[in-house]
Amino acid sequence: MRTEDMYYNEQKRSEVMEAARRLRRKFLRYQQAEIVYSLSHKKLMELANNAGAIYRMDGIVLINRDIFDEYLERFHETKDAFPMEEEEDKYAQ
Repeated sequence: MRTEDMYYNEQKRSEVMEAARRLRRKFLRYQQAEIVYSLSHKKLMELANNAGAIYRMDGIVLINRDIFDEYLERFHETKDAFPMEEEEDKYAQ
């Protein structure tokens, strides 16, 4: 098998992506989560608390990434939420 085929093989890419998902950390300390999600400490803790994703033990705070990601998806705005054509029409007049 050629090297190019190894990198572009769809099945191989799927296997690699699945392995990467399995290796991703399930829990993050709040300091790590601040970096990953680009949020301030206060906002991160507010959202994680609302999501029910916080685990506390012996002075350590962990955030469950799966729960937090699912919660964040509630705030996802689709492309239809901001139609570009309406904006362009408004400025054209």
